Amino acid sequence: MKHTTLADLTRPRGTVRTLSQQEELPLLRDHLLRLDRTSRHDRFHGFMDDSFIERYAEKCANDGTVVIAYLEGDAVRGAAELHPPDQSDDAIPEIAFSVESKVRRQGVGTVLFRKLIAVARAKGYKSLRITTGSGNDAMRALANKFGAHLSFSHGESTGVIDLTRPSQLELAPSLVITPIEAAQAIANFNRAYWRILFRMYGWGRNKAA
Repeated sequence: MKHTTLADLTRPRGTVRTLSQQEELPLLRDHLLRLDRTSRHDRFHGFMDDSFIERYAEKCANDGTVVIAYLEGDAVRGAAELHPPDQSDDAIPEIAFSVESKVRRQGVGTVLFRKLIAVARAKGYKSLRITTGSGNDAMRALANKFGAHLSFSHGESTGVIDLTRPSQLELAPSLVITPIEAAQAIANFNRAYWRILFRMYGWGRNKAA
């Protein structure tokens, strides 16, 4: 019988990274297809069938969309999309988020939001537009924390994030530590601790015969 240890409870289960262009189509597509009916409705502001999602993922892979993904193993469980400014009428880059139900309430959305903001600023963008379904309370609350001022129209909530000003979460980062970030911090601490011990006692060094 396998016993659960403290390390099992604190070990990060996933990683966050930007997908390569070759990865975007299959990994983003499969993630979006796994979304349950409610999550799919929240993401696309209405229920979209599988064929639409397949076409959408192919478009993202070919139009310069940046996809920052939360992966567990080889599967994308959450994604933040940064669409290029030339895709919108007013040249404001648009962003979108999707998180599978099995990994919600673990801070995935917050981590993806932070990474996306950093990438957008690195590209020199000054503002971002976010649109979410009117019933997606969690995403609307998160968008507000990142400075989006949302307005409701035609069943959607739309807002613009000013990247020239720090958000609530950026002003007080120590107060908003997600479970994923906490677990990663513990893992980093443990690695540093053992490195210090190895140096102190000379473990792992090759000794002369």
